[in-house]
Amino acid sequence: MKALKRFIGRTYLRVNGWEEAGERPEPKKYVLIAAPHTTNWDLPYMLAISFVHDVPISWAGKHTLFKFPYGWFMKALGGIPIVRTKRSNRVESLARLFDKYPNLVLAVPAEGTRSRTEHWKSGFYHIAREADVPIVCSFLDYEKRRGGFGPTLYPSGDIEADMDKLRAFYEDKVGKYPEKFGPVRLRSEKIDDKAA
Repeated sequence: MKALKRFIGRTYLRVNGWEEAGERPEPKKYVLIAAPHTTNWDLPYMLAISFVHDVPISWAGKHTLFKFPYGWFMKALGGIPIVRTKRSNRVESLARLFDKYPNLVLAVPAEGTRSRTEHWKSGFYHIAREADVPIVCSFLDYEKRRGGFGPTLYPSGDIEADMDKLRAFYEDKVGKYPEKFGPVRLRSEKIDDKAA
């Protein structure tokens, strides 16, 4: 099955003129940052890369994506339905999934939207801290037609220092719609706009 998935992933990337980059992340469970996220096409490319590297990613999506007749398919692709209208502690409930699944790789689009935003949502960081798991960077660079995995970050609690590392990694990555990829920063950071 792994060989077949690897073949499917490589074939999909090659047919579309893409190549995979980076190595398979070493940790067994982690929060995976999915960025830049500017189009729905990011999902099939990310899944193809995960097939190539044998990384069984899970992702949280709007519960409406899991309705009949496609719900079973979304779940088979690693989807976890979430109801965004409910006022529940999403960070805590997603962090608890790491107790339930020992090898969980939870992909989180840190921007929280495909549209441009001036701040990343901090959920990915707090999920990792609460679950005591690392954060792994993944990327899709539409300009170079490459995607894959980058560095592993163990959240230190010094958010600005940790975000500086993420900024350095993502500064040259280009989404399908570059104008929709805003600055890599959290709302809580006190950063001069020119530096961000």
